[in-house]
Amino acid sequence: MRITIHVPSQTLDLLDGDTLVRRYVVSTSRHGLGSEPGSNRTPTGRFRVAEKHGDGAAAGMTFKSRQPTGEFGAEDDPHDNVQTRILWLTGLDPENANTFDRYIYIHGTNAESRLGLPASEGCVRMGNDDVIDLFDLAPIGTEVFIDAGSEV
Repeated sequence: MRITIHVPSQTLDLLDGDTLVRRYVVSTSRHGLGSEPGSNRTPTGRFRVAEKHGDGAAAGMTFKSRQPTGEFGAEDDPHDNVQTRILWLTGLDPENANTFDRYIYIHGTNAESRLGLPASEGCVRMGNDDVIDLFDLAPIGTEVFIDAGSEV
């Protein structure tokens, strides 16, 4: 399995070889693309799923420091909540090698109505049901490519 995130179309593809297994709508950073610490931008390039957190947590469960809080985020909550599941990325390119230290995740969101638009604070947001599906299908070590590309 491998994951490709296409920033212009705000989609995440889960692939088995060249076969599309799933396509999900996502949300990358509203601050644009980049790897600078503190920039709140989504990095691009090659990554790997380094850690996974949240197995078995209820859909919508909010996490702090990768631990469930017992609280559930709501659509009208102004915070960029990390919810449901976390796939923590590590960068494989020199320019994105700081990704793990920047806490860049693929995670569920309380702002599902904003999916399809750049709206996050650097992470890749997914719908809560979708991130559960991805979490179950993509093991630790799954290769991830975040493509700045052009529209498809």
